[in-house]
Order: sequence, then C-alpha cells, then structure tokens
Amino acid sequence: MAQWLQVHPDNPQPRLLKQAVDMLKQGKVLAVPTDSSYALVCHLDDKAAVDQMRRLREVDDKHHLTLLCRDLSELALYAKVDNRQFRLLKAATPGAYTFILEATKEVPRRVSHPQRKTIGLRVPEHISLLQLLELHGAPLLATTLIPPGDTEPMNDAQEIRERFEHQLAAVIDAGACSMQATTVVDLTPMGQGDAPVLIRQGAGDVSLLRL
Repeated sequence: MAQWLQVHPDNPQPRLLKQAVDMLKQGKVLAVPTDSSYALVCHLDDKAAVDQMRRLREVDDKHHLTLLCRDLSELALYAKVDNRQFRLLKAATPGAYTFILEATKEVPRRVSHPQRKTIGLRVPEHISLLQLLELHGAPLLATTLIPPGDTEPMNDAQEIRERFEHQLAAVIDAGACSMQATTVVDLTPMGQGDAPVLIRQGAGDVSLLRL
C-alpha cells in the first residue's frame, strides 16, 4: 500500500520529506500537492519510473511532461531561454503555470517531445513541494494527476491513496489543494519573434502574461 506522508501545510517536517526523497531516488513514483492540483512525480533520470508515470496517466511520449524546478536559474539549465522569454517567465513565476520551451542537452531525449524536442517547465509556489525539491537537490519530472478516463485532476490525498494504493510508493498530504490544473503556455514561438500561445487555461492568471 502507498505510504501516507502527512506533513504540516506551513511547516512540513523534513523527516517525512526526506523519506519521500529516498523513495524517489529508488525509482518510485509519488503523488505530491502543488499550487494547482496534485501531480505525479519521479526522478528525471529513471526510465522505469517515467514509463510507470506515463502508464498511470495512460499518455504516450507525445504528451508533454513537466520539470518542476526550484527557481528560474535552475529552469534555465534545462530549457533554452532568450531575453524575451525570460522576462515573461520572471513575471509569472513562481506560480501555477507550465511553460513549453526547447529542451537543452541536460534533458534526456526520452522525456522530451519526440518531434519538437520540447519540455514543460514550472517553478511551483507550494511550501511542501519546494522543500521536497530542495532536499532532492534537482528538478523532478511531473505530470498532472488526472486519472485515466477523467477530465479533472485529483486534489484529495486520501482518495488518491485509495485509488492508486498499489501503484504509488507514497502520497504526500499537506491538505487539499486546488482542483485546477496549471495554465499551459507555449513559449517556443517567441524564439521566432512571434507571440506565445495559450495551450490551456488553468489556475494561473493569464493577465500576468499579457496574452
């Protein structure tokens, strides 16, 4: 059964988050709260964990996965960002936005889009998740926790644990979070002088992006 790691919403216990980090380094898939909905996360360099995460969502390699980064400087290691793109990113991060950008060589090819060589990137604004990323010391690969056949993401830790008790190593419970997915914006057209493209309206306020 998936472990249930119940952490304080404002002051998460490092001991419990370190348990989660150990599981991630062992190639496990976890459910974690974000400033939008819950997400599935795994270690970036673990192929088996990435494959399991895709199976849980029933998505193929053309579905953009997202790198959760601690800050913009870390994001810039994994994505090619020009000055115009950086200004937009700075205006909207941290927050409930996922940005599609061209991946650098730091991103394994098997996790980027097979044709476009792009990846989703995000700097979240959630205390437990940010502390998990800090203890992990590197980005985590993630996807919104929308069960197969559903259209809405999950936001209740106990329901997630019951539904995926034999498929997840653990669920981090920091209290219910939003049931909205992130706002997704494709920034790659900006590299050719065009405007960014809104892919999905979600929790992030698009007015900050001046779209």
